[in-house]
Amino acid sequence: MSHQAFQDCYPQELSHCYGCGRNNPHGHQLKSYWDGDETQAVFMPQSFHTAMPGFVYGGLIASLIDCHGTGTASAAAYREQGRELGSLPQERFVTAALNIDYLAPTPMGVELDLRGVIREVKARKVVVDITLSAKGKVCARGHMVAVKMPDTMMSSDAVNEKRPEAIR
Repeated sequence: MSHQAFQDCYPQELSHCYGCGRNNPHGHQLKSYWDGDETQAVFMPQSFHTAMPGFVYGGLIASLIDCHGTGTASAAAYREQGRELGSLPQERFVTAALNIDYLAPTPMGVELDLRGVIREVKARKVVVDITLSAKGKVCARGHMVAVKMPDTMMSSDAVNEKRPEAIR
């Protein structure tokens, strides 16, 4: 498995996401990594992530799948282009569609394992399938279409970082 988290390569001004932003001390701080051709993240739910005693809240599961999916999309775009994570121009993705199937109750008190499989990489779109497992049992499955983050979501500094020197 690679040792550099995808989310740690995001620019400072784009690292506030509740699910994976390193600049959000109240968020999940999810970290995703390459594991061969798949991606992986792990997360330990806290007691306040409870749906009912003993089980994880489904909204947390959706949030984890969402953030692992967009991180996977970003990393897949870099890999497809043969570039280092975080190199310019930035490759940031947002969720265009997310479908989640809850397959089994997700138990509290165990680390959750997220796995991403890239299904398609295009210039502006990446399709990813994600599983969330607890103790080796798949509890949820997600299918995501991620699209390149529009410039309207970025600060002017981030937009300028994306542009080649010739058009600045």
